[in-house]
Amino acid sequence: MELQNISNGHYVLNSDRSLENGSDALENMTEGDTFLPCKSNGKTETQFTDFKEKTSFGMSILNLSNAIIGSGILGLAYAMANTGIILFVILLLFIAVLSAYSIHLLLECAGVVGIRAYEQLGNHAFGQPGKILAACIIIMHNTGGMSSYLFIVKIELPHIIQGFLPDNSIDSWLVDGRYLIIIVSVLVILPLALLKQLGYLGYTSGFSLSCMVFFLIAVIYKKFVSECPDEHTYNKTVPTESIYNSTDDMCEAKLITINPETAFTIPIIVFAFVCHPAVLPIYTELKNPSKKRMQKVANISILAVLVMYLLTAIFGYLTFYGNVESELLNMYNKNDTLMLCVRLAVVIAVTLTIPVVLFPIRRAVLQLLFPDKPFHWVRHISITVCLLFLVNLLVIFVPNIRDIFGFIGATSAPSLIFILPGIFYIYIVPEEKEPLKSRPKIQAIAFVTLGFIFMTMSITFIIIEWVTGKKMSGGH
Repeated sequence: MELQNISNGHYVLNSDRSLENGSDALENMTEGDTFLPCKSNGKTETQFTDFKEKTSFGMSILNLSNAIIGSGILGLAYAMANTGIILFVILLLFIAVLSAYSIHLLLECAGVVGIRAYEQLGNHAFGQPGKILAACIIIMHNTGGMSSYLFIVKIELPHIIQGFLPDNSIDSWLVDGRYLIIIVSVLVILPLALLKQLGYLGYTSGFSLSCMVFFLIAVIYKKFVSECPDEHTYNKTVPTESIYNSTDDMCEAKLITINPETAFTIPIIVFAFVCHPAVLPIYTELKNPSKKRMQKVANISILAVLVMYLLTAIFGYLTFYGNVESELLNMYNKNDTLMLCVRLAVVIAVTLTIPVVLFPIRRAVLQLLFPDKPFHWVRHISITVCLLFLVNLLVIFVPNIRDIFGFIGATSAPSLIFILPGIFYIYIVPEEKEPLKSRPKIQAIAFVTLGFIFMTMSITFIIIEWVTGKKMSGGH
């Protein structure tokens, strides 16, 4: 098999070559080989999906790990309180394995057709409608993620400033979340989002992950210096949104718990590993790229985040037990200096994650509007500024924006994790290699079915929330 260059900078199979042994060119590559063919002079030609400067293995892990970790980590202790320690651990491990398998499907599809763009996989599977569908899902999902992160900045940063500075020295605009997200967007997010390559964000991703590690250490520390949950809440009282009614359960850990809220926590765990829009862009810039090497990046990233999720959930739950709320930070005293620093660390972490989330959106817009155009700084900057401006407007002027994108996320997240990778694999991998009744394709069909089940569950639970008025934790 041979990869043939076409005019839009992507590569397709040369029809003159057969699919020997049903494998693609990447499977026989050494770690030193490049994914794209070279010119006769030995220099790799830069295409829309290729860069001369490649991102190291370590930096790729940092970027993907940063793309995985989201605001959903704050709701995992609540999820554990509603499932019990054993059931939570089983569910989290199961979803982590499924997420790694989903990335495997994407990489298999990318290897078969020589494309490292999610939208182009849709185009190869279903033509232009598939490309548009994949791009729109990525745009909606990641825009929802950006709005969620900016919403955290809008809510938390004023409280942090008030906690660190005397009241008489604070100007009103300095504690107005609307002004603060504009300042943060212009001074921090925009410069980082304007970088040409995602790999350059490896350093900021590393710092963002360090902030989340600090958050984890603080959660563990609070467990060992705390006695019972009620003393750490804002109002120094037992939260009104308690999971258990019995006071006997207040400081007792449950190994397995089944209650009316258990089903609501499943989407929290399912969506905790959404990173798929960033996988192929990171693969594009990976140094010495191959499917095996990129899968290692994904596996290590998922494992690292899995450990952080488990520790955060376990120690958060063992601190507050049945009284834990859907947002873990709300359980701690806002006047606690350590927890103020932790809140600041979380704000920094989500702020530095926004540029990583923005990259796939811009790439999807480019694929839709300018698929055959080479890189141009004016286009690059214009799209970035417009996207950031739009998300700021939504967060400032639409108070219930998180609820709106929560509903969108209930459809886009299962699509990105389960449905699209499975469908792409079924349609893109040729039947000469994997017949429809082969085990890999049957697994892919089951994977797609599971995605539709999770989507139906999530939408149903959100509708129940709207009808009953009871707020659950969610988001990524």
